[in-house]
Amino acid sequence: MKVFVSGATGFIGIQLVKRLVARGVTVHGLYRTEEKADLIRGPGVKLFKGDLLDKASLHKAMQHCEEAYHTAAFAGVRARDPQQVFRLNVEGALNVIEAAGETGIRRVVVTSTAGILGPSEKEPVHERTPPPASFFIPYETSKFQLEKKLLGRKGGKPEVVIVNPTRVYGPGYLSESNGVTKMIKQYMSGKWKFIPGDGNSSGNYVFVEDVVSGHLLAMEKGTPGERYVLGGENITYNQLFQIVRETSGVHNRLYKIPVWVMLPAARMMLLISKINGRPPLIVPGLIRKFNHNWIVSSEKAIHMLGYSPITVREGIARTVEWLNHPLLHTEQKIHNF
Repeated sequence: MKVFVSGATGFIGIQLVKRLVARGVTVHGLYRTEEKADLIRGPGVKLFKGDLLDKASLHKAMQHCEEAYHTAAFAGVRARDPQQVFRLNVEGALNVIEAAGETGIRRVVVTSTAGILGPSEKEPVHERTPPPASFFIPYETSKFQLEKKLLGRKGGKPEVVIVNPTRVYGPGYLSESNGVTKMIKQYMSGKWKFIPGDGNSSGNYVFVEDVVSGHLLAMEKGTPGERYVLGGENITYNQLFQIVRETSGVHNRLYKIPVWVMLPAARMMLLISKINGRPPLIVPGLIRKFNHNWIVSSEKAIHMLGYSPITVREGIARTVEWLNHPLLHTEQKIHNF
């Protein structure tokens, strides 16, 4: 079988490509730069240089493929051109789906985010939770706009199934999409010093290998036009760092910083980013998210797909072990096929 993967050189995409190749699948991987292509170059992978906004390159990469995974997205906390987020995340995704239909691909699994479900109040949010009135960052807004065009799509070709990962972490490419692992790495090296607020706000953390499994299950069992939350375990920041301490043996001191103190710092980082062109570590929208709980339910995926995520403790232990591995010399070429 031949399978197309957009975002094949991203955090989730790389791990998905590895799993597909291990199954004997030939992956048609879309890439933009030769440096990124090196992350997945190897047996079982055919590389196609292209762009989500270039349908001709998508057609070429999809030839003779039966299935497709659309994991590509602009997931950064800030873009120099805000409209580029929507062009890539909405128009680009629709280009992938349209090209898939035109080349005979039967089904596309689209990676969205659980962030569009909004913060939780008394009950965990899930696939049927009414959408929030607004979102904290453009990435979430763009994914919401995309889902409005895809949810309920029962007919036509290709079939489309949506998956909504929560806060993904684990061994792999240390991109902005792997921010939780980067935070753990910085904590272990003494560079991460704070906990937002009182540390009692909750979030849902999911191991990257579980997210990959969820994608494969959605391809196999998902209902067209529906979405499936791919989460792990709901824990607070305090609980998260306690698990990191216990699994790593590192007990660095952390300072609880009120959100009202962090907001001016985030605004300053954003201003500096506009001057030097480097992405900021954090932006005001993310700081505001710290005021809320993000408790999520994955019951639909568990019952309908057979999804079975591991505990946060096991996932972080595996992540810490990987971070301590002596062969981890760079943040770029971090795996071998």
